[in-house]
Amino acid sequence: MNNEHLIEKIRSFDSTINITQGPQYLTLDVAPESLSKTAFMLKNNPDLSFDYLFCLTGNDLPDAYSVVYHLESIKHRHCIVLTAKAASRENPVLDTVSNIWLTADFHEREVYDLIGITFANHPDMRRIFLDEEDWVGYPLRKDYTDNNIVSR
Repeated sequence: MNNEHLIEKIRSFDSTINITQGPQYLTLDVAPESLSKTAFMLKNNPDLSFDYLFCLTGNDLPDAYSVVYHLESIKHRHCIVLTAKAASRENPVLDTVSNIWLTADFHEREVYDLIGITFANHPDMRRIFLDEEDWVGYPLRKDYTDNNIVSR
């Protein structure tokens, strides 16, 4: 399926999704409240069948925290990028997609640990790299400062 057909198929389910052609893949920007519904549709629609989440990344943007999901259909051999911005910088929360793609489980924990985006309904939302009890802050946020660094 080429990009034009992908756009038509996706818009037939949700005409509000902002779709742009990126340098490599189509990019779908969805509202945070539509993330779960859109992710479910992308995976379970037989014409789309995005069954492989191969990358999930958190971003600290000037106006919001966001998550970028790279998806592939092994069956149809097409890829897209799905993005969602958390509604709040003070308490960034997005719905989990770990119930849709199991590989999101650890990716979401990494984003939580390093950027501080919480994933609602995640089965095990806790830090994965940093010490749960002692670590303060999120080291990949642009405003993060580490008071433990010794200058030389």
